[in-house]
Amino acid sequence: MAETSHAQGEEASLLKVLGNWDALALGFGAMIGFGWVVLTGDWITSAGTLGAVAAMVTGGVIMGVVGLTYAELTAAMPKAGGEHNFLLRGMGPRWSFIGSWAITGGYVTIVAFEAVALPRTAEYLFPDLSRIPLWEVAGDQVHLTWALVGAVAAVVITWVNIRGVKLAGVAQTFVVLFLLLIGAILILGSFTGGSTANMEPLFAGGVAGYFGVLVVVPFLFIGFDVIPQSAEEVDIPARQIGRLVVVAVILATIWYVMTILTTSSAMPVGDLAGADIATADAMGAMFGSDFMAQVLIAGGIAGILTSWNSLLLGASRLMYSMARSGMLPRWFGVLHPKYRTPANALMFIGALSFIAPFFGEQMLGWLVDSGAPSIVVAYILVSLVFVILRRTEPGMERPLRVGGNGSGGLIIGWAAVVLCVGLLSLYMPGMPASLTPPPWILFGLWWVLGLFFLFRIPSGIKPGEHAEERLLERLGNRRP
Repeated sequence: MAETSHAQGEEASLLKVLGNWDALALGFGAMIGFGWVVLTGDWITSAGTLGAVAAMVTGGVIMGVVGLTYAELTAAMPKAGGEHNFLLRGMGPRWSFIGSWAITGGYVTIVAFEAVALPRTAEYLFPDLSRIPLWEVAGDQVHLTWALVGAVAAVVITWVNIRGVKLAGVAQTFVVLFLLLIGAILILGSFTGGSTANMEPLFAGGVAGYFGVLVVVPFLFIGFDVIPQSAEEVDIPARQIGRLVVVAVILATIWYVMTILTTSSAMPVGDLAGADIATADAMGAMFGSDFMAQVLIAGGIAGILTSWNSLLLGASRLMYSMARSGMLPRWFGVLHPKYRTPANALMFIGALSFIAPFFGEQMLGWLVDSGAPSIVVAYILVSLVFVILRRTEPGMERPLRVGGNGSGGLIIGWAAVVLCVGLLSLYMPGMPASLTPPPWILFGLWWVLGLFFLFRIPSGIKPGEHAEERLLERLGNRRP
C-alpha cells in the first residue's frame, strides 16, 4: 500500500488557488479557440446564415445535455482528472483508461492544432513571415521562420503552466477579457456597418450543409470539461464547480451564434467564400478599415492562447491522474518540487505541440478531424457512467443533482448517450462528414499507443469508491 500513500501525498500537493472566474475562464476560453476566426465563412457558405446558426444551436444543446452529466459528476467527485475519476468509480479501471485516453487524445490534438494555427494567423499580420524553406508536407511548403512562431509559443505556454496553475489562470483571465472586447466590437460593427441583405441565403446546402457544420461541434465545444480536470485546484463549493460547466457551454454557444450573425451581415456570401480569413475580412469590411481586420486577428490569437492554455492544463491533469492510478508510467505523475504542477506531463504535451508546426498548414485539418471521434467516445462513456452511477449508487452524495430525485436524471443521461452516438456516426465512411485517411491514421496511432497501456491494467477490478486503491495494490503485487 506504499504506492497508495504516495499517490495520496501527491493528490494533497495540488494547490487550491482557482476561484469562480478562473474556472469559468478556463472552460469558456478552452472552447473559444481559433475555429471561429477561420471556419465561420465556411459554415455560412455551406449551410447559409440561419442553417449555420441552427447547426450551432443544435450542437450547443447536445453539448449542454452532456454538460449536465458532467456537472453532477464533477460536483460529486471534485478531483483532478474528471472523466478518469467518474469512470473509475462507475465502470472500473480499464473503462476509465479508455475514456481518459480518449479525451486526452482530443486535448492533445487541439493543443497541437493551436501551435499550427498561431503562425497561420500571424502570417495574416506579417505576410513575409515564411522564410527559409525546409520541406513539403502534403504539397505544403514548410518554412523555418513560420514553424518557429508556433514552436517558441509552445515553449512559453508550457513554461507558464509549469510555473503554476494560478499564473496560468491569471493569464487566461486577461486574454478572455480581451476576447470579449473583440466580440463587443464585432456586434457594434454589425449594427453600424452590416446589412441583413448580406445574410442571404438564409439556408443553403440542405441536409449535407447542416451536418457539415454540426460535425465540427466536438472540436468547437471541447473545453467545458477542463473545469472537471482542474476541480482539485478550484477553491469554491463543489456544487458551484458543476454549475460552471453548464454556464461555459451556454456562453460558448452564444459566442459562436454571434460570430455567424455578425460575419454574415458584413459581406455577401460570395465575398466570404473568397476571403482569406473570413471573420477578419468581415470585421475590416464593417468598419472600412484594414486596421480593424488586424484587431480581429489579435482576437483570433487571443482565442488560440486561451484554448491552448486551458487544454494543455486539462491534458496534463488527466495524464497526472492516470499516472497516479498506475495506468501510465510514474514519470507522468511527477510534480514540480517548487510549483507543484505535473511538470513532466506538461513537458511531454508541450514537446508534441513544439513539433506540430514543422508539419505545416495541412496539419490543421488533420488534427481537427483526428481528435473529434476520440472526444465523442469520451462523452459517450461519461454520459453512460452517469446513468450507471444513478442506478448502482443512488445514495452517493451529489451536491448538484440534475433532473431532480426522480427519473429526470436518467432521461438526461440516456439522451446524452443517444445524441453523442448519433454525433459519432457522422464520422463513419459514407456519412456526410466522413473522415479522410490522414485523420484516421493519426487517430489509429494514438489508440495503438493506448492499447499498449490498456493491456497492462489488471482485469477483474470492480468499480467503486476504492477502485483506485485496489488497482494500485494489484499493480504493486505484480512488481518484485
